[in-house]
Amino acid sequence: MLIHVPDVLSPDEVKYCRQRLEAAEWTDGRVTAGEQSAKAKRNLQIPQDSEVSRELGELILHALGRNPIFNSAALPLRVYPPLFNRYDQGMHFNAHVDNAIRPIPNAGFRIRTDVSSTLFLSSPDEYEGGELVIQDTYGNQSVKLPAGHMVVYPSTSLHSVNPILQGSRWASFFWTQSMVRDDTKRALLYDFDRSIMETRKALPDDHQGVLGLTSTYHNLLRQWAEL
Repeated sequence: MLIHVPDVLSPDEVKYCRQRLEAAEWTDGRVTAGEQSAKAKRNLQIPQDSEVSRELGELILHALGRNPIFNSAALPLRVYPPLFNRYDQGMHFNAHVDNAIRPIPNAGFRIRTDVSSTLFLSSPDEYEGGELVIQDTYGNQSVKLPAGHMVVYPSTSLHSVNPILQGSRWASFFWTQSMVRDDTKRALLYDFDRSIMETRKALPDDHQGVLGLTSTYHNLLRQWAEL
């Protein structure tokens, strides 16, 4: 399930993130990759333990908390602290699958990566190339979104970043451990939830149809959730 989440950050929030990142120190992005992925990766990242990474990560986590599409699609149990990367001309990331388990820095526990997210901080007209390419059951899906928009997709997916031909592509990326680890079940719950929202536009919340749909959704979530 690949989902476009619009307007995760406001234009002012994107501008602030860019200003803070422009003044920050960038390092080799291979530091957060596994052994195999590191061989396919060429980009820059903000050090995870830096002040700017922690500050902007908190800003993004607050934005996720208020976003109904992300919460409906990912059903988050834990969210990995957001990271920040940059692809300049010639940089790329060949096809890979994200690590299944990641330790939370300084937290003493790990998360299972069920859902991957890329939050774009550059507008499409700022760079050529650099598309995020996600392989799913329908083939290769090429993603290049406006600044402040995000894509979420199963962490089990092979994905890559095409070489940058001109300009620079900046983004935040992170992983979510979902309450529902199976992507097929998450997709069903997401579609169910969206249908409930549409039904509530036409019927009052105390209508028997709305009550029945809502109770069925929560009973399915109760059956499938792992806490």
